[in-house]
Amino acid sequence: MSKRKIVFLVAILLALTFLIRPGVGRLRTRILASISSGLGRQVDASSVNLRFLPQPGFDLYDFVVHDDPAFGAEPILRAEEVTASLRLFSILRGRLEIARLNLSGPSVNLVRNQEGQWNLQNLLDRAAKIPIAPTSKTRHERRPGFPYIEADDGRINLKLGDEKKPYALTNAQFAIWQDSENSWAMRLKAQPLRTDLNLSDTGIIRVNATWQRAAALRHTPLQLDIQWDHGQLGQLTKLIAGRDKGWRGGVVLSANVKGTPGNLHIDTAVSVDGFRRYDLANSGDLRLAAHCMATYDSLSYLLSDIDCQSPVGAGVVSVTGNVDNVRAPNEYDLVLTATSVPAQSLAALAAHIKRDLPTDLTATGGLDGSIRIQSDKKAGTAWEGSGELSDLHIVSQLTNTDIAVERIPLLLNSSARKKKTSRRSGEIAGTAPAIEVSPFHFALSKSGAPVQIQGSFSATGYDLQLAGDAQLPRLLQLARTAGVPVPNFNADGMAHLELQLAGGWKNFMVPRAIGRAQLHSITANIRGLNQPLTIASANLALSADQVSVQNISATAAGTAWHGSMLLPRPCVPSACEFRFDLHADELSADRLNRMLNPSFARQPWYRFGASSFPSGSYVRNVHASGRFSADRLVIRQLIARHVTSDVAVNTGVLSLRNLHADVLGGQNSGEWTADFTGKVPRYTGSGTVDRVALAELVPLMHDSWITGSASGDYTLSLSGLSSGELLSSAAGRLDAQVRNGTLPHILVREHPGPLEINRLELRVKLAGGRFDIEQGKLKTAVATYKVSGSSQGRDLNLKLSRDGFQDVRISGDLGQPHVSVVNQPETRAALKSAPQD
Repeated sequence: MSKRKIVFLVAILLALTFLIRPGVGRLRTRILASISSGLGRQVDASSVNLRFLPQPGFDLYDFVVHDDPAFGAEPILRAEEVTASLRLFSILRGRLEIARLNLSGPSVNLVRNQEGQWNLQNLLDRAAKIPIAPTSKTRHERRPGFPYIEADDGRINLKLGDEKKPYALTNAQFAIWQDSENSWAMRLKAQPLRTDLNLSDTGIIRVNATWQRAAALRHTPLQLDIQWDHGQLGQLTKLIAGRDKGWRGGVVLSANVKGTPGNLHIDTAVSVDGFRRYDLANSGDLRLAAHCMATYDSLSYLLSDIDCQSPVGAGVVSVTGNVDNVRAPNEYDLVLTATSVPAQSLAALAAHIKRDLPTDLTATGGLDGSIRIQSDKKAGTAWEGSGELSDLHIVSQLTNTDIAVERIPLLLNSSARKKKTSRRSGEIAGTAPAIEVSPFHFALSKSGAPVQIQGSFSATGYDLQLAGDAQLPRLLQLARTAGVPVPNFNADGMAHLELQLAGGWKNFMVPRAIGRAQLHSITANIRGLNQPLTIASANLALSADQVSVQNISATAAGTAWHGSMLLPRPCVPSACEFRFDLHADELSADRLNRMLNPSFARQPWYRFGASSFPSGSYVRNVHASGRFSADRLVIRQLIARHVTSDVAVNTGVLSLRNLHADVLGGQNSGEWTADFTGKVPRYTGSGTVDRVALAELVPLMHDSWITGSASGDYTLSLSGLSSGELLSSAAGRLDAQVRNGTLPHILVREHPGPLEINRLELRVKLAGGRFDIEQGKLKTAVATYKVSGSSQGRDLNLKLSRDGFQDVRISGDLGQPHVSVVNQPETRAALKSAPQD
């Protein structure tokens, strides 16, 4: 039969089968058996359909390749649909030879068992031993060709034994084919993820691999080219460590691996562009890069001949050595070397990993040193090395810092550390090794001992000790330059320091100073205070959670202060409460007003603390409580002596509790609250007065209109920014008793001379600046009267009544009252002229 007839017959058969669409149930077993024989694994499919266009083949649904039971019960591969395309000439020869396999959405399980073997190793061994022709064979031969296998939108999972790890590759596109007679090739493009976390910017991994036929897997020549880019550093740390470590930057990694599994040569380059801490968005661009080479034995897990180089400015940081077992690196020998690393590069790195550093920080000098790290299971880990920072010069105009240190020696030696045996593992464990900073000095004052600094740096944190004398401005400049949080104020004076500055690297812990400081002759300008605070002396004790200030001797608001304070750490006025116990020699409300509120420095005392204070003022933001006492408290002409009170300040609300004072020759006790949070301040108070000498009202009211001794209880509320507003808003009650006094300006006909007071009892209501006597009783030497009436300011409208007698009306000005008899022709009482001021 001629070729033309054969082709014609095949075309007719194909056309008929396309129209009839016969089932392939008889061939299903044969197809699955053929694939299973080639893979050495059991293969299943729920159904198989024959197709003809665009190329003859089969569609396999719910395709499953079972794994070796030694690696688990889950299949090695599962795909909803697999398209198998046949070689046309194999059909003409009566054979079914698959030319191409297309997997739609496959899920692949990579499993590593307890012996360290992967479930793909046997498949690769089997493919290498079966005499299969290359995928793109051109000659017609009886050997089947290795099919071209490709997959789209796949997923590759990782299992270690029976435990399924959260690591996976998704959106995977991969292909495998036999490149030549004795070599295979593979390419992969996928995105790494963790199934237990929400990740987005983990980058794309691209892998191109080739391997050749060999008698044993150990001797299989292979080559891998790996590229991992477009990864965000924070997402990658979350991928690897399970949480975002707080670093940002774009990561690019490339690796070339070639050789055999027993002797792999690795050449890797990694870089991070825009490296920074997550909260330092404006720290500028910084690129970190390193190039590493090593030799790896994948069967013994030995990583040898490590040589990593990272250029740093004009210098270089290198790591060399060996790791005996990368799976459990208990034995290694590594050397870290820094050669001519510029101090400016270290400063630039610090600006990208440490908050609150000045943006104009510059440094000159260089770092040289070497550290050797050795570890084995029996002896533990030993660190040793040395180095130095030489000719260090740090400058910042923003913080006005200029510090020069000729040499800072560095030493690392962990051989003398304390060792102990772990109960669980039996291995030797020791304290974390640290780089010791040998003592060095620099001057922070024109006189006094220079400051000595020494300390250590470890993998977990740092610990520095400072001791010496420092001028406060230079000390604050140094702290701000180092990024140590300090109060926002300018100050001058001296401090003797014995401090420890410690912190950890984890979670970007804020450095915190503990220890002691003795302050002398300090003058501080504090935000919210309009006059400087002068501290003659004070002792500071700083612990991890509080600052204790003892033996305070200071001057503020024109008076001398003594006492102590206790502040929590960390603390800002709006977020924490500090405690105090303060005593003032003489405190003037006017002077205190001028110190706290310059807008009302020339206004009356009652405007102190008004709500028109700026929103950031000290009074409006502070939280404080404690004890206050003063020898004298001066509120204009009113003088209170021996004042004591419990004080609380809470975001603009001032509370005085257990207030006691000697006022007007008597005793006053009560409670007062001043609220400065509204548009106008509001004052409320209550208390008692006992044995007040009414004659002492003369300086306040400029009139000697009453004498005697008074006691009583009061409640009072008022609000406003002016005296008129305060009086018009005043409201309250007064229950008072006056004894053994006189009303010098009032003459009543029945009494010889000014009206005497043996006992006067009053219940008075105050509203809108008006006093209304709700109940009153006056007892004199000759009569007892019922007292009623009211007063507004200095205007009187009073009435004295007694049974069987005409009422006496008292009206007019407090200093020159008119006395008249009700229901009789008006007679003018003899008046006693008021003394003139």
